[in-house]
Amino acid sequence: MFTITSNVLPKVASPPPRTIRATMDSANLNSDSYQNVLMMRHGDRIDKIDPLWLDTAARPWDPPLVQDGMVRAFRTGQRIRSQIQFPIHRVFVSPFIRCVQTASEVIAALSAVDFDPNAKSSKDVLSIDKSKLKVSIEFGLSEMLNTISIPREIAPKDGKFDFMITDLEALFPDGMVDHNVDPVYKEMPQWEETVEGCTERFLNLVKTLADKYPSENLLLVTHGEGVRTTFATIKDVDVYDVGYCACAELRRQVSSKDGSTKAGDFEVITSLGQAGIKYHP
Repeated sequence: MFTITSNVLPKVASPPPRTIRATMDSANLNSDSYQNVLMMRHGDRIDKIDPLWLDTAARPWDPPLVQDGMVRAFRTGQRIRSQIQFPIHRVFVSPFIRCVQTASEVIAALSAVDFDPNAKSSKDVLSIDKSKLKVSIEFGLSEMLNTISIPREIAPKDGKFDFMITDLEALFPDGMVDHNVDPVYKEMPQWEETVEGCTERFLNLVKTLADKYPSENLLLVTHGEGVRTTFATIKDVDVYDVGYCACAELRRQVSSKDGSTKAGDFEVITSLGQAGIKYHP
């Protein structure tokens, strides 16, 4: 478990129900239904297991997963598949390699043609159903970009976090990347963003993506701060620990009429059991 220092979160007033224009076919949406969003932290990162990795890393601010992290991510995907009562239609992922690797393992577990409870990673998956879901990289799901999360001595000297998006997309099964998605954040957040600014970024991103795809259930693979701030604000609690691959399960009521969708506020749901998030009520 990786402990995240708890910061005081600003109170965010709950907006009134919104009427939004569905971008997807509203026929997929019942007249009165729920939209589900899972917000998940990445798996075990190498620099927390082997601190010496930083000494020779070309990108010390972008550590990959260790093998145990890959296994944890795959197992979490299996647990999501076997325990939740709804399908995941779309996955959005932070561009940091640990999140992309996590998402790749989760997607393999969710999309495996045959569910094998003994499988430990994507290497054990013989066949993928590529029609199950779509995946996209979203800059807005990035790590909190300040020295609280990334020490100044390992951050890029020019403050620019560069990613080869095509290389990252190649880590997903062929045909699953949706190149038609218009990302909410067209570029990385600015280095040295404030904690309050980061909180606002995550909360607004969840609502924007949900409003953009109101007839779909979403999985957002991000960092500990994203899970913490979203969970803490919506549930109005003080979160003090977010484990690797911890999931915050969110749900809101939606209704469709005359081509428009009316959405309520998100609530935190705990049907996934032990979510890996510790908090003070």
